[in-house]
Amino acid sequence: MKTPRPASMLYPWLVVAILMLAYVLSFVDRQILTLLVKPIRTDLAISDTQMSLLMGFSFAIFYTVCGIPLARWADRGSRQKLVIAGVLFWSLATAACGLAHRYIHLFLARIGVGIGEAALSPAAYSLITDYFPREQRATALSVYGMGIYLGSGIAYLVGGAVIQFASVTGPLTLPLFGEIRPWQVVFLILGGAGILFSSVLLLIREPARSQGHVTLPFGEVWAALKQRRRVILCHNFGFGLIALASYAAASWIPSYFGRVHGWNMAQLGFVYGIVVLIFGTLGIVSAGRIADMLIRRGVQDATMRVGLWAAIGGIPASMLYLLTTDAMTAAWLLAPATFFIAMPFGIAPAGVQEIVPPAMRAQASAVYLFIVNLIGLGMGPTAVALVTDYVFHDDAMVGQSLLIVTIVSLSLGAALLGAGLKPYREALAAQRR
Repeated sequence: MKTPRPASMLYPWLVVAILMLAYVLSFVDRQILTLLVKPIRTDLAISDTQMSLLMGFSFAIFYTVCGIPLARWADRGSRQKLVIAGVLFWSLATAACGLAHRYIHLFLARIGVGIGEAALSPAAYSLITDYFPREQRATALSVYGMGIYLGSGIAYLVGGAVIQFASVTGPLTLPLFGEIRPWQVVFLILGGAGILFSSVLLLIREPARSQGHVTLPFGEVWAALKQRRRVILCHNFGFGLIALASYAAASWIPSYFGRVHGWNMAQLGFVYGIVVLIFGTLGIVSAGRIADMLIRRGVQDATMRVGLWAAIGGIPASMLYLLTTDAMTAAWLLAPATFFIAMPFGIAPAGVQEIVPPAMRAQASAVYLFIVNLIGLGMGPTAVALVTDYVFHDDAMVGQSLLIVTIVSLSLGAALLGAGLKPYREALAAQRR
């Protein structure tokens, strides 16, 4: 069923912009840890593996588990209210990270961030899909997905500035909080910013749902997914493996440049932040535009196909920056690697929306997010840390660990996406009948 086109597309794009800003905030909160590895490890006396659990597992396990019940709310209730509640919850949890003085406290606060952020994307995907016709959805969802790279880039820039600030000032004493480390101040500021931003979300109106306000029983949802299991598995696990490479790189590139090339974190935060802001954004939006163009030309599996191209392109691009011995050359080569790895994360959710009934889009998106984030965010940072700690037994070998994890995950991801092209076309044809 074709989504009715609004009289003006101005308001739908405003909704995308607001949701994208929420996504930016979520990724700043999520990724800021990657440039704060050294001060947090020093203050809390923890290992790379323990740090990786803060960056990945503690966040991902509850982000994924809570996503499905929250998505059922999105499919039957107010998506706007769900997003507002999620932003407020994860912002309070982010502020709690700034009050942590022990590892377990920070671990629990990161779980809270994951629970809150689980509310955003399934509701956002559903809202955007109802506002846009099929031939514009990949682009609209890719613009929303820009939040990943804008937020991550800002996190690196802010993290670098914090490192520079900390080297000059040391601990601060704040009213009510007592002695606070600079890295803790960052979390308190970010939490406050999210609480203030939640009021902007009141501007979002609920669009008419594509097939009315229908709530499918979970058994019916599960049966529909099981009927499409081949394409769901190829799609979700294929893009999940690309996400594993993406999160592994995002988590350990700062430490790689510090340990191997001798860059300080302030310098790296600026350079990598700019690369992610520019080339990550270009990658995800370009993929959406390419997919929409191919769909208009009759290429029905465009979202899967462009994801396959991205995985294949990311393999040599990642090898180049990790194998070069010159720091500045490696920094330049981060640009194409970032571009390719960024490409899939707008087109992947767009593909999910096409092969399931409208009444279960948010829940299908939550299943996609469950798998992608459990594999990507839950395993990516820790996979690199485990290879470094238990295979090489040497912090300076983090680049080799990142190379192994990246090449293996991208190769497997490409194989699964290639295997899923035909099932995707079949599922799309069946959905249209």
